[in-house]
Amino acid sequence: MGADLSFLEGTGLDIKTGIGYTGSEEKYLSALQRYFNNYEKNRTKIEEYYNAGDNENYMITVHALKSNSRMIGATELGDMFEALETAVRNNEVDVIKEKTAKVLSKYAAVIESLKPIGIMGDLKAASEISAEEAKDISEKLLAALDDFDDELSKELVVSFPAIPST
Repeated sequence: MGADLSFLEGTGLDIKTGIGYTGSEEKYLSALQRYFNNYEKNRTKIEEYYNAGDNENYMITVHALKSNSRMIGATELGDMFEALETAVRNNEVDVIKEKTAKVLSKYAAVIESLKPIGIMGDLKAASEISAEEAKDISEKLLAALDDFDDELSKELVVSFPAIPST
């Protein structure tokens, strides 16, 4: 039985695309929640980098948000972040000045439409592992590979959840 996604109707998100990128309805909801929960941090970073003229970190942040927006099915917003990324790459200062506020406004609107996800509690999908767990397994795997321990390496690889193909 799939997750109830009815609250997403009318948000403008391409839910089918989001599920395709994340692999399941459960993982999609988890991705939406992470996207929602990281809004303040990401918005603040963009504003700080923009105001400081830190184009390198600004570009890194809008690039990540381009990918993350597309992953949740916020295609239009992803395209807007891509336009900012391109403007930075091309040193188009006027375009950056003109579009940053508009993109942040659209970003805020998408987040507003996701408010119900903020009150749902932790939505970690059953097959997801935390960043700490992934780091721990990765460190153990590197050590096992360094020690040529094929059996332990195989066990550790199997402990990672399957990554959906896109």
